Amino acid sequence: MTDTLDRLAEVLEERKRAEPDSSYVAQLYHKGLDAILKKIGEEATETVLAAKDGDRDKIVYEVADLWFHSLVLLAHQNLHPDDVCNELARRFGLSGLEEKARRSE
Repeated sequence: MTDTLDRLAEVLEERKRAEPDSSYVAQLYHKGLDAILKKIGEEATETVLAAKDGDRDKIVYEVADLWFHSLVLLAHQNLHPDDVCNELARRFGLSGLEEKARRSE
């Protein structure tokens, strides 16, 4: 999975330097943060609706869209999927309650 994320992150970085009319992602970058955030909101809503419907294929499709647009956001903010993976690894072995308590300290 990390190979796929690395390859996708590389492509997303390339799109940051591309002309807006060359790709969908280049257009998103050109439109700016608000457009990216709007897409994440749309994809999150579609993910919730797919889950409520219980359609496994649609859930996978919508989560892929949500992850993709989240990766666009990471690249836009000069972050890499490894940053998120490292945070998840840091949390591994902690209970969710313990992690939540640490955040409020």
